[in-house]
Amino acid sequence: MSVTYRTVEADDDGQRLDRWFKKAFPTLGYGVLQKLMRTGQVRVDGKRCSASTRVETGQQIRIPPLPERPEGETGKPFVARMSKEDIDTIRSMVIHADDSLYVLNKLPGLAVQGGSGTHRHVDGMLDALAGTDGVRPRLVHRIDKDTSGILVLARSASAARYMAELFRRDRVLKTYWALVVGIPDIRQGTIRLPLGKAGARGGEKVVADYDDGKDAVTDYAIVDNAARRVSWLAMRPRTGRTHQLRVHAVEGLNRPIVGDGKYGGPDAFITGLSNKLHLHARRIEFQHPEGGAFRIDADLPKHMAASWEMFEFDPKQAEDPFGDDEE
Repeated sequence: MSVTYRTVEADDDGQRLDRWFKKAFPTLGYGVLQKLMRTGQVRVDGKRCSASTRVETGQQIRIPPLPERPEGETGKPFVARMSKEDIDTIRSMVIHADDSLYVLNKLPGLAVQGGSGTHRHVDGMLDALAGTDGVRPRLVHRIDKDTSGILVLARSASAARYMAELFRRDRVLKTYWALVVGIPDIRQGTIRLPLGKAGARGGEKVVADYDDGKDAVTDYAIVDNAARRVSWLAMRPRTGRTHQLRVHAVEGLNRPIVGDGKYGGPDAFITGLSNKLHLHARRIEFQHPEGGAFRIDADLPKHMAASWEMFEFDPKQAEDPFGDDEE
């Protein structure tokens, strides 16, 4: 066996090098690949590289002689360093799959990506959704750790570019369901409140900032309410600022989302209800990469479903407060 070279194709542009290898050589162990990179045997355009190196269309990847496939190897894609629990978790969240996309109903409390002190997250589980060719799906947008609901993944580089462009051009319609404390004074309207960040690193909060904040706009409508205790809101963010819906509920409506102690303080908690955040990405709508309109709903997580049952709210019978045929 001798050294060979492969050219990065357009569909792999921007992919991590370890993911590129997983697609090209699905039975190559991760530890073996790391050693080949560490010793300089794998190179990109003649330069040393690491697993996280992003490849670009047209680049030349140096492929050294690779070890033979171990006896008994099935040839299935290698799922790196994942517990059975994580594999089962990510697969259980899939509510739609086609050649271009996965759609997940993300669990509340599960981060989308890693960070300081965050070791368990969706991005770290995506190997379990790799196809038979070893291609790993890609994140194309984010939702907060404590928010449940719809998260779209692209199954190819071309689908990822397409979806990124839709999000960039605001061609994706997202509808969230929230349970808030009390009843907003106006049943339907638009919140326009610029947002910025305040506080020291590690304790930052998003706040209303009329001087230097970024534009943030949210449409909302009351779907139902239970006496004066709580209201079920449909919320549609026109912009995608961090914690936008949570801050708009508190600062724009003076009605914290149930369970949101970070922004609502003690007023956000109601005796008899779960203390988890009651905010759910219910629906997403856009033009599918393969053509045609695409729309999908995600069922409520267990803690919100219990609250809906307590107040006798019926998700299946909800009329669209925005007047565009919600159900």
